[in-house]
Amino acid sequence: MTRMLTYRTGDATQPEGTDPRVLVHVCNDQGHWGAGFVLALSRRFKAPEATYRAWAKGQATGEEPFELGRVQFVEVEPTFWVANLIGPHDIARQARPTRVPPVRYDAIREGLNRVRAFAQEHQASVHMPRIGAGLAGGNWTVIEGIVQEELTGQGVRVTVYDLPPRP
Repeated sequence: MTRMLTYRTGDATQPEGTDPRVLVHVCNDQGHWGAGFVLALSRRFKAPEATYRAWAKGQATGEEPFELGRVQFVEVEPTFWVANLIGPHDIARQARPTRVPPVRYDAIREGLNRVRAFAQEHQASVHMPRIGAGLAGGNWTVIEGIVQEELTGQGVRVTVYDLPPRP
């Protein structure tokens, strides 16, 4: 039996395989794109950022509303999509008095449910960094459980990428 959740050391912007693939990452609900994983993503592909910014400004036609839990699928190569999943509310700020992390687990769950439907429709595997556990401040153990419930538990193969340690 094929293992449904796999961890790899490598660059999530270059997911393994030649099968249809969906690269999932999380975006905030404020329209800000400029820190964390999105920087590496923008170096590799221009369309996900441009499409996200248009969506945030209400300029993207035929899109779902720009709000928590929604996902925008951007084809960057034939049978390779980037999924802009709105999972964090606002952005992390050092000066925030309560220091409540921006991650919203319910939004990530809702978004991954949409990713599952898309992946199943396109017979695609899902690839991601540790979504929501970086700048969004989430707990990977919680998010991994959501990934297992919404994706791998429903038959969708997932690969999670960690960058190699710096020398």
